[in-house]
Amino acid sequence: MTPTQPTALIADDEPLLREILRSRLASAWPTLQVVAEARNGREAVELARQCKPDICFLDVHMPGVDGIEAARRIGRSAHLVFVTAYEQYALQAFEAGVIDYIVKPVVPARLAETVARLRERLQQPVQHSDALLQQLAEQLSRARGQGPEPLRWLRASVGQALRLIEVEAIDYLKADSKYTLVAWRDEGQPAEALIRLPLRELLAQLDAQQFVQVHRAVVVNLRAVQRVVRGANETADIHLRGRSETLPVSRSYLHLFREM
Repeated sequence: MTPTQPTALIADDEPLLREILRSRLASAWPTLQVVAEARNGREAVELARQCKPDICFLDVHMPGVDGIEAARRIGRSAHLVFVTAYEQYALQAFEAGVIDYIVKPVVPARLAETVARLRERLQQPVQHSDALLQQLAEQLSRARGQGPEPLRWLRASVGQALRLIEVEAIDYLKADSKYTLVAWRDEGQPAEALIRLPLRELLAQLDAQQFVQVHRAVVVNLRAVQRVVRGANETADIHLRGRSETLPVSRSYLHLFREM
């Protein structure tokens, strides 16, 4: 490792968000080498020990071992940058200045500021402490407590049966008049059902880090996205893993996939 060839690890349970961050880092910091990508906090800790990156970009809200706990286990072996969706609390939580943060979705201008600070910090010893990480954990926990827990299950009528659909298994949702079409995986197989709830009301109850609106009538689970293909007139189509149908991305939402 040299000062002109720093290395980094990216940890996020969303493959699409990892790819976006990696792409934008490549533009903002061409000499930075992303040497590892982790799908969760536990994997981040293991890869950090193996690859010894200079910087770890950690999603705060990963399932199981979250970003804060992963940072505790990684210790002072790397400089830390947390990725969080709670913009209104981020400045307060990270005002100590020893640990940096990025707010989702990653904005190039804000990332450039983070990169500038990281370049300076790489010339100094890692300064964060367990006490600071505990403080961050408490502040971010309060931030999460400001709103209701995201919806975890949906009830839907399928034929004569009432089904309980796990939200994690949903690939996408599409508005259908006063109803919403739910497309999910039933034991790995594509399935669909209509529920008596408008898409707008349903979207407000979903985890905003996982489900994003890509069209006035379509919401997609980022974990189900295989690729995004740009079309004419500032539009695009989303191709899903294991499904033949594609989903439209309208001009208003194309910025979500600008780096894809």
